[in-house]
Amino acid sequence: MIVLDDISLRLAGRLLIDHASVAIPENARVGVVGRNGSGKTTLFKALVGELELESGAIRLPSRTRIGRVAQEAPAGPDSLIERVLAADTERAALLSERETVTDPTRMAEIELRLVDIGAHAAPARAATILAGLGFDESAQKRPCAEFSGGWRMRVALAALLFTEPDLLLLDEPTNYLDLEGTLWLQDYLAHYPRTVILISHDRDLLDESVDHILNLTGQKLTLYKGGFSSFDRQRRERLLLDQKARKKQEAKRAHMEAFVARFRAKATKAKQAQSRLKALARMEPLAAQVSEEAAAISIRHPERLLSPPIVVMNRVSVGYEPGKPILRNLDVRIDEDDRIALLGPNGNGKSTFAKLLAGRLEAESGAVIRADKLEVAYLAQHQIDELIPGDSPAQHVRRLMPDAPEARVRARAAEMGFSGGAADTKVSSLSGGEKARLLLGLATFHGPHLLILDEPTNHLDIEARAALIEALNDFPGAVILISHDRHLLEACAERLWRVAGGTVKAYEGDLDQYRGEVLARADGDRMTDAGRKDKAETRKEAEAEPRKRIATGPLKKRIRELESAVAKLEAEISGLDAKLADPQLHARKPMDAARFAKARAEASDKLTAAEEEWLTVSAELEAADG
Repeated sequence: MIVLDDISLRLAGRLLIDHASVAIPENARVGVVGRNGSGKTTLFKALVGELELESGAIRLPSRTRIGRVAQEAPAGPDSLIERVLAADTERAALLSERETVTDPTRMAEIELRLVDIGAHAAPARAATILAGLGFDESAQKRPCAEFSGGWRMRVALAALLFTEPDLLLLDEPTNYLDLEGTLWLQDYLAHYPRTVILISHDRDLLDESVDHILNLTGQKLTLYKGGFSSFDRQRRERLLLDQKARKKQEAKRAHMEAFVARFRAKATKAKQAQSRLKALARMEPLAAQVSEEAAAISIRHPERLLSPPIVVMNRVSVGYEPGKPILRNLDVRIDEDDRIALLGPNGNGKSTFAKLLAGRLEAESGAVIRADKLEVAYLAQHQIDELIPGDSPAQHVRRLMPDAPEARVRARAAEMGFSGGAADTKVSSLSGGEKARLLLGLATFHGPHLLILDEPTNHLDIEARAALIEALNDFPGAVILISHDRHLLEACAERLWRVAGGTVKAYEGDLDQYRGEVLARADGDRMTDAGRKDKAETRKEAEAEPRKRIATGPLKKRIRELESAVAKLEAEISGLDAKLADPQLHARKPMDAARFAKARAEASDKLTAAEEEWLTVSAELEAADG
């Protein structure tokens, strides 16, 4: 058990955690959630001893091996598989000593210890982890120095997982992964045999891979049992109970104050009035619990939609070098309201296809036909570095409307979520989420017909991701999504396209089916590794899986479907409310007003039914989880 006893943490003079206590059970898998800047990463530094507590104590079991991803990406001439194997320092030291030892007794001790730690199966286990994170057999033999920083961070993650520490600490582990790597990691962590504490804003990871949620809010720590969906329900129920308790207390206080005011001067009631005064003095107001909501994310809508199709490709090939196409024979059509998610491991051409759509790459052959006056917005994760650190959001906006008066510049900055003094804050002082919101506002400044987002959630917390989902569902144009966030894809995408084998094709299954295929391929890779169990053993282990996992699978899937439906219905109702709020609508177009009102009532009924079913299914899931 890990015990945080009355701890207080301060960073740069700012109190982040104030006299908080929590006990984490042995072998628990814990997801740490909280708004950006609340102190989650600081808590990790305290756990590993990098930061001194202001007060309190952290108690870990004796001889706990703590593992955390290295801050620097590994580089050098050694191969990926060698780098991962070297992470097990005991195995490496024993193998080195075995080469030179001459004492028979010591040699026997070394061999026994190598057997105990599974040293002979280690290469197969390292290869399995690397394959799960996206490195095929040939890539595993290449030097680390040949890979980009993001890919090398995957190697650092693989090395950490290979060592299997007693306490595994992961801070946003999916930021450098594609969807396929994220799905593999979800499954790996769900079966990790020791304690895991991870910081993540990925709802799907927090539902699939953890059994506890540690919420850091209001400088306090609260541990909840279950995944994120269960935590979210419990948190909202607690908020509702707190609000009811406050109202009840306020009513009681008002009644007592009225009694005192009425009878204080009467001799016959003086004692009772004094008693009420003392009770009032003892009655401390209950703290108002404020629901944490992120600032709204704004996506500028196009002035008018274009007639379909907006993009057509016929036999198109594209690449970065003449005669060496990355993608070929592309035959695709995109309409004005398409919502498409691109699937496929990194390196297969998803970003290449996105750049082709955005006009940042020219077709090598074939024809790309775009609608007249098509406005495209393209947002890639690396573009956050293109913001000017010394400039403010208002200055970035002013560049796009140089002749506009200051009031209009400020209004557009406020539309992006930077009102008042926030518009003058330097970019270097903004959080990652604020930078992402600014970048999205700038990219969609002119109201695009086609919005292309490549990993848009990397710097967003859970609340900001929910705001992005709402904004995308409210956006009337076409959207192309590349993301490792399955919750975002399920909530926003209506079509799936797979980028593989040098081309782009429609994928007819859903994300659950795709997840099954990804994990099946990982299982297949494991089957080919030396030293792995044979098929009979693997099948026997699968049959021995707890029935709970079989029982809860459909329930979890239904919960995700309902959450996606709720998000879409809420966005639909919000749009209808905006239309009905127009006073001119009822006077000039009463038929439209009646139609909108009817549509809103129907959507509201569907929302109520979906929310009720969500509560029912969530209760069933919690009961099945025991």
